[in-house]
Amino acid sequence: MSEFTLAPTSTSSPPGFSFDLTHRNALLAQSAAANNPTSKLPKALKTGTTIVGLVYSNGIVLGADTRSTNDTTVADKNCDKIHYIAPNIYCCGAGTAADTEKTTETIASQMELLRLNCAAETSRVVTACTLLKRMLFRYQGYISAALVLGGCDVHGPHLYQIYPHGSTGKLPFTTMGSGSLAAMAVFEEGYRDDLEEGEAVELVKRAILAGIWNDLGSGSNVDTCVIRMDGSVEMGRNCVKPNEVGALRDKVQRSSVLDMKKGTTAIIGESFRKRSAVGVTLEDVVVTEMET
Repeated sequence: MSEFTLAPTSTSSPPGFSFDLTHRNALLAQSAAANNPTSKLPKALKTGTTIVGLVYSNGIVLGADTRSTNDTTVADKNCDKIHYIAPNIYCCGAGTAADTEKTTETIASQMELLRLNCAAETSRVVTACTLLKRMLFRYQGYISAALVLGGCDVHGPHLYQIYPHGSTGKLPFTTMGSGSLAAMAVFEEGYRDDLEEGEAVELVKRAILAGIWNDLGSGSNVDTCVIRMDGSVEMGRNCVKPNEVGALRDKVQRSSVLDMKKGTTAIIGESFRKRSAVGVTLEDVVVTEMET
């Protein structure tokens, strides 16, 4: 038995959560600090996002929140996390914003070149999934991009989840990000194989709202993207604004005492200096007629 483990107190485990490893983790931290005061145990990283996707009877519905975080600071309240891959394929990104933006931008460019080379009207969703997983696997997880890829092609609607290290899975519904557990609870309770478009969109909205209200890294508004089998795409930018405070701010009565009138601050003096001619000016430019 290791010095970091506790002897079992009984043969049967009590019901509920087990915190037996808490003591072990504390001893490991103390041991590491004693051997090397500058060493620190690795901490769990949060992507700070809720992204979801599901397959319904006539296509795909993707959803994402709009909060972008920098550690414990909200960097952007209205960040767009649904990225373009092809006219019939879109992708939700969680993780480092720069990684998700550049990764999807690179694959979108490759998909465009492939369509031109093959003279194809639409792209295959599995092709985008293969290109994404190969790129992420090549960097062994150092590109922090967790993706939910969805689209419709000649073989029907397809939905993939792609992890930063390159593993993928094809699913009828999926969630990713730090708010994925709350969103998955909503999906598992309300998903059906025969969902209509309106029901699917409402279920996605509920899932994203669950992430917004139950995860500190997710917040602000809800974005949706509906991809149909007929090739049409409908983007629902800021379709739900649960934190809208405009109406509340309009009710606030500001005192006129705080309004600074013109002339409140005295002007001590003013002067005007003519700019000295430095470098090339319009007078030095010679205009010549073009040869046609």
